[in-house]
Amino acid sequence: MSTRAMALATIDEFLDSHDIDFEKSNDNTYLLTLPGEKKLQTHCALVVGDQSLSINAFVIRKPDENADAVHEWLLKKNATMYCVAFAVNELGDIYLVGRLPLSAVTEKELDRVIGAVLQYSDSSFNPLLELGFSNAIRREWAWRVSRGESLANLEAFAHLI
Repeated sequence: MSTRAMALATIDEFLDSHDIDFEKSNDNTYLLTLPGEKKLQTHCALVVGDQSLSINAFVIRKPDENADAVHEWLLKKNATMYCVAFAVNELGDIYLVGRLPLSAVTEKELDRVIGAVLQYSDSSFNPLLELGFSNAIRREWAWRVSRGESLANLEAFAHLI
């Protein structure tokens, strides 16, 4: 069995045994939906290439404000991360990206990498919102207060008001 075929089989077995919500968009691409606490869902693609497994997860859209501070925060965070790093696409949206050689694709390593994606995405979500969207959060808070709407999912940002 080729290294590529072994990696695909390992990913299939791992995803089936860990009750992770996923679909295959083609023979080489797995689209995962990882549940979080602060960021309720992280969408992550695992793409099996000829030599490596690419990991790509959307974190947050392009910041509305303080882009320099957001990017500085991302770069500092990158220095402490395992296997994936924050990256910005051509639109300015923020992703987690990484790459593993196919020979490193084991169930244990998949657990570490997918766990890292979920942990980094979830733990970074509120700080990134605060840095890049504080004015939008304030506007949303005021709008909800004016209409008597729930503030439950904005409580983490009460200190901004």
